[in-house]
Amino acid sequence: AMLDRQLVIVSGKGGVGKSAVAVALALRAQRAGKRVLVAALLEDTGAAIHLGADSLGYQPTHFDSGVAAMSVERAAALEEYLRVQMRVPAAAPTRTLSRAMQVLVDTAPGVREVISMGKPIYDTWRGEFDIVIVDAPPLGQLMSYLRAPAVVAGLVPTGGIKVQAGRMADALADAESSVLALVTTPEELPAAETAQALRMLGDEDLIEVGAVIANRVIPPLAVTPDDVAGQPAGPGRDAAKHHLALLESQHTALDPLSIDIELPYLFGVHTPQEVAAQLADFLEDAT
Repeated sequence: AMLDRQLVIVSGKGGVGKSAVAVALALRAQRAGKRVLVAALLEDTGAAIHLGADSLGYQPTHFDSGVAAMSVERAAALEEYLRVQMRVPAAAPTRTLSRAMQVLVDTAPGVREVISMGKPIYDTWRGEFDIVIVDAPPLGQLMSYLRAPAVVAGLVPTGGIKVQAGRMADALADAESSVLALVTTPEELPAAETAQALRMLGDEDLIEVGAVIANRVIPPLAVTPDDVAGQPAGPGRDAAKHHLALLESQHTALDPLSIDIELPYLFGVHTPQEVAAQLADFLEDAT
């Protein structure tokens, strides 16, 4: 159901593999026959390498996998916002306007985030893609991006900017069109930050949380601790004991969360592109 929305925002604490999961979701949506755009909001490296590229540009790159991807460069997004959303005529000196607006972007609360968030939202309105998957900023910055449209709509008394910001806030809050996926790993700190983010999101009607995804979960061992204890001393028993101890610590970390999707720890050496493709395989049934 999550991939039936037009906008899927993927976030998580830094280092949990949110870019890999965002690209895996994109591959999963593409396999289901959807026209997919991945939009990297803050930095494009993570999304790029999981698609098999070094970097992304503002104009979408179309990959052999069938997925398109772009980087939300704020200066380019600002120019497009002025031209398309604010209907600034093409003859207008946008460089001068952009410079003036840049001061506003850097100083007024929420404006910088609205320009960034506005681009993937606008791409859902344009209709070129069936679904836009956003590789969003990490949890520490996520709330300011989600709140920004409503903040700007509340600050500006009237006019086009207020209307557009209000429209963006409505689009994010519309559970039929937008959804948030939070990625964590089965470790204490990422899980605790995810729980805190869920509490904050529960207090504000900004966006629906579609899934909490646990990444890098090790599989259960088909033996009991008693079986392991009965084995002769040696590397095999040590490895099994270590595995069981890791399992217990993962369960302890994830217990406070309600996990919707578990993605496995991928053993062995994989390129980032292979990681995203394998995670997409595991998502086939989960989404």
